[in-house]
Amino acid sequence: MTAQIVETRDIDTCLKLREAVFTHEQGVSRQEDQDGLDDSARHLLATADGVPVGTARLLAKGSIGKIGRVCVLPQFRGQGLGVTLIEKSLELFRNTPRIDRARLSAQVPALGLYEKLGFRAHGPEYLDAGILHRDMDLPL
Repeated sequence: MTAQIVETRDIDTCLKLREAVFTHEQGVSRQEDQDGLDDSARHLLATADGVPVGTARLLAKGSIGKIGRVCVLPQFRGQGLGVTLIEKSLELFRNTPRIDRARLSAQVPALGLYEKLGFRAHGPEYLDAGILHRDMDLPL
């Protein structure tokens, strides 16, 4: 498998990937996922042998770069694509003026993965779309 991650304006493909993972697999409503922020966000698209398999959405607010909507299709998990999406997100934020911190809302089962990448959890656990999450930050 040859994987590639690039910044894209193909929001429709990213939304289809998110629908497959968040709506069909995890039971998140389409309305909760599609919150009206996609047009103002930067999007990453992961492909394997040219086929879309994962995505992430990047938003900037003040000095914070928010990484969200990270997903990889089930059959492509365990191959490092999720980590690579996060690393590419961090690289883009490090090269964005005024951004000095990355933030994400991690599903609780994924906390360990993000900790290995240097993120630190803060605040209490909370429900987002019926799934336990916790906020995590990484100084850039």
